[in-house]
Amino acid sequence: MKIMTLAVLGVVASTAAFAGCAGSEDTCKTLLGEYHIALPEGVENPPALLFLHGAGGTGKGALRMKAALDRGYALIGPNGLKRPNSRFGPGWSFHPDRPKQRDEIAFVREIIADAEQTHGVDSTRILLGGFSIGGSMTSYMACDAPDLAAAFAPVAGSFWRPHPDMAACQGPVKLLHTHGWKDKTVPLEGRPLGGGTIEQGDVFYAMQIWRETNTCPGMRADSFDTSGPFWHRKWETCEAGALEFVMHQGAHGIPKGWTDMALDWFESLE
Repeated sequence: MKIMTLAVLGVVASTAAFAGCAGSEDTCKTLLGEYHIALPEGVENPPALLFLHGAGGTGKGALRMKAALDRGYALIGPNGLKRPNSRFGPGWSFHPDRPKQRDEIAFVREIIADAEQTHGVDSTRILLGGFSIGGSMTSYMACDAPDLAAAFAPVAGSFWRPHPDMAACQGPVKLLHTHGWKDKTVPLEGRPLGGGTIEQGDVFYAMQIWRETNTCPGMRADSFDTSGPFWHRKWETCEAGALEFVMHQGAHGIPKGWTDMALDWFESLE
């Protein structure tokens, strides 16, 4: 299976659909930071895929997800901040136990409000996704502010240890988690980093947290589909929200076809 790597996501597509911001071709500014946006042609009040980049990336990478534009979605790519003395480049203040450079939830709220006011994006139809630590940031946002977006779609990134308490998340969520079976950068089981000073979390345990959050009656998924390139596990009897866990055969990356798969799921919720 082909994977879109972080490097590829950093390359920018044609500027034809880019929306100008503050005199710049594709960079928009809010009080807390910057973001990039591309709009579908001929669509009024489009829904949007707002996607958080991985470590070292920029928001421009999200604009390569042309399948969303083709389906009438705006693409929104926020820029993370570079942590001082970090060798990884821009990232997110995602870990609840580490110093924060910015209130990332407030930043995303600013972006959504600006995209609605300036570009006519439908703020009630936002799918918030992210890759790697952008996926981790997405997960924490879904837990702490489930009203931030209509649904959430983290890819190859989840909670870190110590995991949130089972009752920590603020409310039911609509969440699609995607992960590579052979991911060694963010393994499904997690791993220690920085000489053990910080540890990635266990994705299976994260799914248990989401089941508790959505008040799902059983641990086991209710339906399974392995007929295509994505293997789906879906909980369909939860009292609230929507929950699906998708795996693919690849490693750490955004698998080919993810955008259409995620938007199919998002549209099935409406």
